[in-house]
Amino acid sequence: MTDLRIYSGRGNRALSQEIAEYLGNPLGRVQIENFPDGEISVKLLDDVRGRDAFFIQPTCPPGNENLVELLICIDCMRRASAKRITAVIPYFGYARQDRKDEGRVPITAKLVANLLTTAGTNRVLTLDLHAAQIQGFFDIPVDNLSAEPVFSAYIASLDIGPVTLVSPDVGNVKRARVYANRLGGELAIIDKRRVSGSEIKTMAIIGDVKDKTVLMVDDMIATGGTVAQASELVRRYGAKRVIVAATHGVLCGPAVERLAAAPIDHLAVTDTIPVSAEVRRRLPNLTVLSVGELLGEAIRRIHRHESVSSLFMKE
Repeated sequence: MTDLRIYSGRGNRALSQEIAEYLGNPLGRVQIENFPDGEISVKLLDDVRGRDAFFIQPTCPPGNENLVELLICIDCMRRASAKRITAVIPYFGYARQDRKDEGRVPITAKLVANLLTTAGTNRVLTLDLHAAQIQGFFDIPVDNLSAEPVFSAYIASLDIGPVTLVSPDVGNVKRARVYANRLGGELAIIDKRRVSGSEIKTMAIIGDVKDKTVLMVDDMIATGGTVAQASELVRRYGAKRVIVAATHGVLCGPAVERLAAAPIDHLAVTDTIPVSAEVRRRLPNLTVLSVGELLGEAIRRIHRHESVSSLFMKE
């Protein structure tokens, strides 16, 4: 793969290194610095003319700076005459603002899609978009992978027997059903009412969780309110063990405190977003799983013009 070039932003260098090691292709040299006023300076130190370039950068907190850095680096590659530029965005931020659900609000996910395309992106590779329909916001190919193979392998390693999949809200039922079919478990649903963007009032559970091992899978944990209340609810309904898995560990605001206090036996996130040593210390039940091989394999197939469909979640 002599014409393959892989570059990393500053958003998640460790994951980028895992991907490069999987591919046996060292990370390319790029100089990214901040001017004294905070503006971002980028310079490629390799020749990318006619190359197949992949730039890895999650738009995780501080999401605004990471997003701008991604856009600047893509523009830099385009002006350096790269043949094709693929933005590898393990965590796609602003994905929750995907529609106008009230008056006078933006559709920021569409804005980000436009910015990426205008900067010069030819393809996007991401993982577990908050809303799958965001793929339609782009007029370029978008590969939206699933972390399901990573989580399924982790659940199997726990050797805990049958699990009951609990969807923490109605909107996540499809994802939970796929895991239930894959793991051979039953399905239950939590009826949830959101009071505000940070406050959730959980109402009831539809299904049987008494004396069951419960598995809740979601695309992200932000403030932890949904997960904490859902785990308390299934415990009240008699669940004997609670396992929570989320692709993106945003863990903002009071998330760590809520998760530490919640009755969760096993908590797993992937490394799409860096998890600090302090967070790991405060959450001893937390396991961080790598998606480096999954993304690396997708990059390899895209570069070789091979199918990546087998890496998607199947129903």
